[in-house]
Amino acid sequence: MADPRLAALADVLVQHSCKLQPGEKVLIEAFDLPEPTLVLELVQKATAAGAVPLVQWRSNRILRSIYQNSSDEGLKLIGDLDRHTMEQMDAYIGIRGAENSNEFADVPGPQMKLVQERIWKHVHIDVRVPKTKWVVLRYPTASMAQSAHMSSEAFEDFYFDVCTADYAQMEVNQRPLKARMEAAREIHIVGPGTDLTFSVEGIPVVACSGDRNIPDGEVFTAPVKNSVNGVIQYNASSLYQGTVFEDIRFEFKDGQIVDADCRGKRDRLNEILDSDEGARYIGEWAIGCNNRIRQPMLDTLFDEKIGGSLHFTPGNAYETADNGNRSQVHWDLVLIQTPAYGGGRIYFDGELIRQDGRFVPPDLHPLNAGLD
Repeated sequence: MADPRLAALADVLVQHSCKLQPGEKVLIEAFDLPEPTLVLELVQKATAAGAVPLVQWRSNRILRSIYQNSSDEGLKLIGDLDRHTMEQMDAYIGIRGAENSNEFADVPGPQMKLVQERIWKHVHIDVRVPKTKWVVLRYPTASMAQSAHMSSEAFEDFYFDVCTADYAQMEVNQRPLKARMEAAREIHIVGPGTDLTFSVEGIPVVACSGDRNIPDGEVFTAPVKNSVNGVIQYNASSLYQGTVFEDIRFEFKDGQIVDADCRGKRDRLNEILDSDEGARYIGEWAIGCNNRIRQPMLDTLFDEKIGGSLHFTPGNAYETADNGNRSQVHWDLVLIQTPAYGGGRIYFDGELIRQDGRFVPPDLHPLNAGLD
């Protein structure tokens, strides 16, 4: 018998995230799923909504072989074909399993740079993100449970609880934070190893409550491109392009990362940041406020939503909160400011907004629900 929680999740994706309408074409792209039930549910529910579903079923082991062995011409052909498909779509649902989250770890850096340029940027950054109604999510697997230090059963319960949250109430609770971020000019972030200032004046603010990511729970904007100065010391490990990075530290001058270090992988870190000119500038700043998620698990879609966290993202800016930065890189790196992770403070124009992961102004107190 199919898990009824998968049907409930499919409802969220079709009805809330993509809001599929009759005649709309939706691409359902599934990576390394252990079985197809969620995709079947999505096909049925999309069709019932009058939409036209298209499914692509992908294997990361096969993609690894392609990425390792393909020429620039071959990767460009793949990107062109995928872009043509994406250009026909009104919506996109991307579901990523994790049979082996390090599958791309031994793909050489120059090859991964080509993959990012020919496929990721060409298809997703240039077409999918700005031109479709899209949502991406993970699928609960044993490897994810292991990363979360949980049993498979406990992780599945956690996963479905988080992913089928009351997103309508989340949207209501986020409104005052969105308004404060829109009114703010100068941001100051402090904490262990971190003393960072930047401007957000004139940059749009987007509150995220289940429309683009599942799970969700963040409010994001971007710094004025050349305004970032100071240092940030991230305390959540990050899995990016098949490699795990720990203790990443950036130093900024006039918006640019002028020094980048981490534990044991400094050269690879800087290779990524040298992918193009925009990779050393920040394309997104976001405050995480999903208090059901309390600790990192090497999965960005979960880690960047952690209650009491923020992420500060080298690379491409979203057009919905655009500071003009363009890059094939978009790397959400997470700093957690709860007491268990060393604490920290966020100021808007000199006003203390959040201390040690808890929002201070009374109008933001609903965002603290669940932290105790």
